Amino acid sequence: MSSVITAFPKAEDARRIQAVLEKHGFEVAAACTSAAAALSEMNHQSGGILICGYKLPDMHFSELRECMPENFEMLLVASERVLSTVEGSDLIAVSLPLSAYELVNTVAMMAGSRSRRKKKLRPKPRSPREQIIIDNAKALLMERNHMTEAEAHRYLQKCSMDNGTNLVETAETVSYTHLRAHETAANLV
Repeated sequence: MSSVITAFPKAEDARRIQAVLEKHGFEVAAACTSAAAALSEMNHQSGGILICGYKLPDMHFSELRECMPENFEMLLVASERVLSTVEGSDLIAVSLPLSAYELVNTVAMMAGSRSRRKKKLRPKPRSPREQIIIDNAKALLMERNHMTEAEAHRYLQKCSMDNGTNLVETAETVSYTHLRAHETAANLV
């Protein structure tokens, strides 16, 4: 699960939000009262969500957003008046007065979105059989077309993308085409 960090000028606001989130199963890594403390906490985490007010004692939310690590998303908590001035940006925000329901659902949505992106970024490991198919196709390309291993791999990747197939299917096609060509040549002799 993503780390959640809260940052509000008043410690009691940060703790109140922390309590609501923890009551609903979220783990809050830190409740901060300054942007510097929030940045320090974010740098110790592998990623997550920063929930903050629009103005901290040492930094405005827009400056904090620019300084945040890329693996963190911001959830801004502010009045409707403030939020109307930042519309059009890709910022996720909830307005004051804050309802626990809205806060919890927004954080759950953000955490779910982060989790799906993480899963998408991690390629599924290949089975030994799939790896053998790819290795055999690369060996054929290296032998027949005098390619290096890297060139053969790039060729398979390019064909895979061009044809809209996965790498294993492309490797099977290369091997099958080679086998058919070899059989045809043998029949001609």
